[in-house]
Amino acid sequence: MTCSRRGRHPTSPLVICPAQGQPEQGGHTAAITPQDAQPKWVDVEMMTKRGMSWLSATAEDPVDCRLVWTADPRHPYALPAGRYFDVVVIEERVGMETYEQLDRCAMPLGPVMVDWASRQTGFFLPSRSRERFERMVKHETTETPKYRYLSKGSTVVVPGPMPLSGDRYAWLRAPMRRPEATIARTAALAAMFVATAALVSRADRYRREYQDIPAAVEVSTDAQRA
Repeated sequence: MTCSRRGRHPTSPLVICPAQGQPEQGGHTAAITPQDAQPKWVDVEMMTKRGMSWLSATAEDPVDCRLVWTADPRHPYALPAGRYFDVVVIEERVGMETYEQLDRCAMPLGPVMVDWASRQTGFFLPSRSRERFERMVKHETTETPKYRYLSKGSTVVVPGPMPLSGDRYAWLRAPMRRPEATIARTAALAAMFVATAALVSRADRYRREYQDIPAAVEVSTDAQRA
């Protein structure tokens, strides 16, 4: 896990810790290898000018952030969480399905990003939503699915305003303007995340069970023949 304070991180993971040291400089946004390529059905979104203005304002140095994105709109940038937004990090498979269901059902949804290389998705929530989100998740289930909640003290590498297909960092739902800080977004994510995690877990269990059926049938048939 790469650690740094802020700024230009072309190859850092989605989540980096707030440690000492200078930000990495230079380099271009890292392309991902073919085996890590995003699903073909995913459309890469781009920020609007209003979205870029809101997101860059969260940087410790907004001017530097805007200069970086003006020079290279594909360049990822490290921003502090907890100031204008918090981020819920979910592993890619559950996260992608959660996003798909929220989008398909037209439920309240803020910006959503993905790091294809680390196989993580990040859902943006209003800042200071941790307690509410955790309470809502626990209300939905007795077995809390795995996730990480990033707020004050954490740093998140976000995609540039105009990522291209094949870039490591991409927007599933890019910022178009300043997102509304509504409780509905938090509630929708908590409910759909729990439901999706349960569905994926159940599907995996069924897959494992059905994989054993042919072998069991073959053994039974051989026994009858004997």
